[in-house]
Amino acid sequence: MGLLSEGSPLSWPETKKLADHVRKHGITQFINLYNLLKDRQGDVLKWGDEIEYMLVKFNHETQKAQLSLRGQDLLPVLQITEKETPEKATSLWRPEFASYMIEGTPGKPYGGLLAHFNIVEANMKNRRQEVSALLEKDEQIFSITAFPRLGCEGFCVPEAKPDPVNSASRSLFFPDDAIYLAHPRFRTLTRNIRERRGEKVAINVPIFKDVNTPSPFTEDLTILGDDGEMGRSALPDHIYMDAMGFGMGQCCLQLTFQACNIKEARRLYDQLTPMCPIMLALTAASPLQRGYIADTDCRWNIISSSVDCRTREERGLDPLKTDRFRIYKSRYDSIDSYLSTEGERYNDIPLVIDEEAYKKMRDAGIDHLLAQHIAHLFIRDPVSLFSEKVNQNDEEDSDHFENLQSTNWQTMRFKPPPPKSTIGWRVEFRPCEAQITDFENAAYVCFIVLLTRVIITYGLNFLIPISKVDENMQRAQKRDAVLNQKFWFRKDLVSQNSSTGAVSTADEEQICVEMTIGEIINGKGEEFQGLLPLISSYLSTVEVDADTHCTIHQYLRLIQKRANGDLMTTAHWIREFVTKHPDYKGDSVVSEKINYDLLTKMDNIQNGSTECPSLLDHPRTKTQSSIPENIRMAENCPSTC
Repeated sequence: MGLLSEGSPLSWPETKKLADHVRKHGITQFINLYNLLKDRQGDVLKWGDEIEYMLVKFNHETQKAQLSLRGQDLLPVLQITEKETPEKATSLWRPEFASYMIEGTPGKPYGGLLAHFNIVEANMKNRRQEVSALLEKDEQIFSITAFPRLGCEGFCVPEAKPDPVNSASRSLFFPDDAIYLAHPRFRTLTRNIRERRGEKVAINVPIFKDVNTPSPFTEDLTILGDDGEMGRSALPDHIYMDAMGFGMGQCCLQLTFQACNIKEARRLYDQLTPMCPIMLALTAASPLQRGYIADTDCRWNIISSSVDCRTREERGLDPLKTDRFRIYKSRYDSIDSYLSTEGERYNDIPLVIDEEAYKKMRDAGIDHLLAQHIAHLFIRDPVSLFSEKVNQNDEEDSDHFENLQSTNWQTMRFKPPPPKSTIGWRVEFRPCEAQITDFENAAYVCFIVLLTRVIITYGLNFLIPISKVDENMQRAQKRDAVLNQKFWFRKDLVSQNSSTGAVSTADEEQICVEMTIGEIINGKGEEFQGLLPLISSYLSTVEVDADTHCTIHQYLRLIQKRANGDLMTTAHWIREFVTKHPDYKGDSVVSEKINYDLLTKMDNIQNGSTECPSLLDHPRTKTQSSIPENIRMAENCPSTC
């Protein structure tokens, strides 16, 4: 979720008065960090995943499944090992937006050994076991993206009622009790985003129109206390949601890589950007929203709308009078510019920047591309600020920089080293949706990490115009995008840029073409080699122990079959389960019984008691919790591996 400063949260009017102060000192802090660490070299490849989990309580007598608001009870217990004997911690735990969520990561980052790929899944299993050991009877941990009936009456336990008059979000559906309240950041963000926007956030997701779905589909929510705002904000034939919790209360899978230096980090940031919509489509897992079937498969636009704090002026609905900029995207969205010199010519969309911040960075010696990236992030206001953090030492602190950096939630994040840290320049890959099983989550993690190695080893070039990436992001969220959509992708991954000028329409036709996900991943004959064949070629040139080879092979087979449609995406499987359920009435409604049966089925799949060959194809990896001693010694790997 980003920076978790402790202290006394300021109101939005208090925060707004200090916005210029935060921006000014944040830029100074970044300049100081950059000058201190720009020449840092020799950091080794390290990487790790983050998975957000949900807690679900089953009532088997009433056949009801509800979100369990016990995250804040479990977290202190889960963190004991990290605090008392950190060297023994195999997992690290952090709070997330909702009180039914927790975030887990490996206790230590993975490194350069290929054998590390064989311990990812085992670590994920261990995380699940750590939490499971603390759960009450009939309580389960899930790594699913969206709870199907989030926001419906009685969706959580203890049951809590929304308060559309006095709550932080003013939501008709999402109560404050479902926000993680043990840290003030989350409720403060919810309140300040709404107050900065000048109205509630408005999320509209197209509803799946089945044979008995009303047409047009509309809802009368006056009984819930709607004062007319829904009527102004809700669109016909859409599922309407009105709170940050509908986006930030969904779960995802993220990866962070440490590069050897700033140049490599900037290159990885750029090269992975065109992969964001591809992986979003492949991991699609959230077709059910607020008790209805959506006509989309992914959460991205939902979460983007859920934290959209732009005012009417910034959204272009009113002329600019009091605000500084017309801003074209939410602060949670796809990136707007590449960072490497190779990527500069593909920056083809308007980039709004804070000119004063840009000039200050350029005067301090920061290059144009990095300066405009940071200056673009700094067009935003801080939306969470603590009184104890207002005055900082810009030579030693970075909280003002991180305040704005961490609340620009984009598909990729470029991360400078923290002050006084052994951590290097990093890149965060953020689009993936969470999957039902540890096997699937591990497969997607290892696929992306292997792809970074192929990019670096072979010097590949994935760059396409940013505008095409944006097009792909919208296509990726459509129903069954893997089967039915085509995506812009670079035709020749080996050739480098022969020109430094801006990309013309004629250039675009030479650089990228539309391909299916199956063609991008598996290849298209002699026209396009495919990403999996490139990874296989790379693996044939390096030594891999038999167990790791077996595990990687199964991961890549999952990716291959999901891409070509032999295996369903999670979203397709969920949609099919609901529409084929005997209680489903063809009206796009996910009832309590359907919700209960779906989550029961998911639980059986994740614990291995039920196989699901249409989703998983009988996975049996050889994952293990540590690297075998003989491999570790042969590779001269430290015992902490």
